[in-house]
Amino acid sequence: MVAQIHTVAFQGIAVLDVTVQVQIASGMPAFSVVGLPDKAVAESRERVRAALLAMGLALPPKRITVNLAPADLAKEGSHYDLPIALGILAAMEVLPAEDMVLYTALGELGLDGRLAPAAGVLAAALHAHAEGRGLICPAAQGGEAAWAGGSNLIAAPDLLSLINHLRGRQMLTPPEPRLADDAGRRRGPDLADIKGQETAKRALEIAAAGGHNMLMVGPPGSGKSLLAACLPGLLPPLTPEEALETSLIHSLDGRLKDGRLLTRRPFREPHHSASMAALVGGGLKARPGEVSLAHLGVLFLDELPEFQRTALEALRQPLESGRAVVSRVNAQATYPARFQLVAAMNPCRCGHLDDAAKACARAPACAAEYQNRLSGPLLDRFDIHVQVPAVRPQDLMLPPPAESSADVAARVARVRTLQAERYRGRGLRTNAEADGRLLEEVAGPDDAGRRLLGEAAAKLGLSARGYHRVLRLARTLADLEGAPKVRRLHVAEALAYRQMSFGRPVGRPSRAA
Repeated sequence: MVAQIHTVAFQGIAVLDVTVQVQIASGMPAFSVVGLPDKAVAESRERVRAALLAMGLALPPKRITVNLAPADLAKEGSHYDLPIALGILAAMEVLPAEDMVLYTALGELGLDGRLAPAAGVLAAALHAHAEGRGLICPAAQGGEAAWAGGSNLIAAPDLLSLINHLRGRQMLTPPEPRLADDAGRRRGPDLADIKGQETAKRALEIAAAGGHNMLMVGPPGSGKSLLAACLPGLLPPLTPEEALETSLIHSLDGRLKDGRLLTRRPFREPHHSASMAALVGGGLKARPGEVSLAHLGVLFLDELPEFQRTALEALRQPLESGRAVVSRVNAQATYPARFQLVAAMNPCRCGHLDDAAKACARAPACAAEYQNRLSGPLLDRFDIHVQVPAVRPQDLMLPPPAESSADVAARVARVRTLQAERYRGRGLRTNAEADGRLLEEVAGPDDAGRRLLGEAAAKLGLSARGYHRVLRLARTLADLEGAPKVRRLHVAEALAYRQMSFGRPVGRPSRAA
C-alpha cells in the first residue's frame, strides 16, 4: 500500500502542489527520500525517526521509500518533516490513510516531537482552501493560517496531540485569526519633536499622501534620518486586503511573529553594506529582498551613495513595474514590490559642501565625485528632491511645533481615502502609480498650469518620466488642498521639488549614468 498526503513547494509567491507518497515494503531496512530533495529535506529522515521514538514508536525494520512528486521539482525547506511523518504513520496504519489525502500539511519536527514554525503557512493555507483540502500546521502559526478561511484547520503543538486528534482521542481547539498587536504602539518619533525644517516636513507630508519617492540632501545632523523615521507615523494602517497581501510575503520569508498578520505598513531600512541580492531578492533559494519586504510600505536608504552601484541600479526596474523578478540557474521567482523609496544623503563625502569653514580641501571636486555615484536614471525616479539645511541654534531654542504627526496623519488618511475611491477597480492605490491616459485624465492641469509645465520641461530638460512624475505630484498637492482640478500653483510647487538636488538639473543624467 502507498499512503499519500499533500504538501506544497514555493516559487516566489506561487504555491505548487506536492504529493508525499510513502511505501513500506519488504527488504533490507532503509529509509530513503527521493524527488529532488535538498539537504534540509534529506535530513528530515533523522528528525522524523527521533520524533517517532520520542512517542514510543519505532520505524518498522523494512524498506521505507518516500517520494515527493512531481519528482522533477526541487524541494527545499524543513516544512516537509510533518507530511513525511504523517505519511509514514498512515503507511504503518497508525492513522487512517484515506483521511490523510484530504489534508495539506507542513511543519518542522523537533527531536522531541514538537512542531516548530515553518515559512509559508499563510500561502499554503490559501492554496489548500482553494483546492478544497484541510490544513495541518504548527500551533504557533494557527492564527496565521486561520485568515485563509475554511473550517478544516488543525494547528497542533506536537506530533502526539496531532495523532490523538486525528484518531478522535483528543480535540484540538480551532485557531482564531490574529493580528499584530501594534495598534497602540508608537511608530517612531513625532514631527512635533523636530524644530525647524518646515520645507522638509511639507515634503514628507506630500510623499506620505501620494506614495511618492523622496530624496533628502543635507549636511550631517540636519535631521534627514529623523524625518524619515517620522514617516511610519504618517501612513495609514493597511486595509484587510493589503494586510493579507503584505503578510503573505513576510510569511514566505518566515517573518510573521507568532503567526500574526501585519497591520502597519512595513518600514525597511537596510544598511548601506547590503548586497544586490539583499535589496531586490536572490540567493541560492531566490528569497524575497528588501524591496518585496517593503511592499505597500517604505524602503528607506540612508547614505544613498554608499550603497553598491549595482545594488542601486537594480532598484530601477522594481520601482517602475512594482515587482521584483529573481532569476537563477535553478529557480525563477517573482515577488510583489510596490514600495515607496525614501533616501537620504550628504552633498559630499564630508557633508559640509555649503560651509566653507568645514568643507574639505577638495571641494567642490569631491562633491562631484560623490554625487556621480548616483546615475541620472535613478535620480529621475525620485518625485521629490528636497534640501535639508543645517538647523540653526536659535531654531533649537524655539518651543516645540504645534502640529504633531497625528495632525498630519489625519490629512494623509483623508487624501489616501480620496485616492482609493478615485482608482477603485483600476488596480491602483495612490497617485504615484497612475500612468498613461489615466494620469492625463485625473491630473491634467488647467491651461495656465499646462503652459508652465511645458516651459519648465524644456528649460529643465525633464525626461518623459520626469514630466509624468510632476503631474502625479501636482495631483497629490491638489488633493491635499481639496481642489478637484490641478492648477498652475500645484504644478509650480511640484516643479520646485524637481528642479534641484545638489547642483545639477534632476532631469538630466549625470556623466556616470
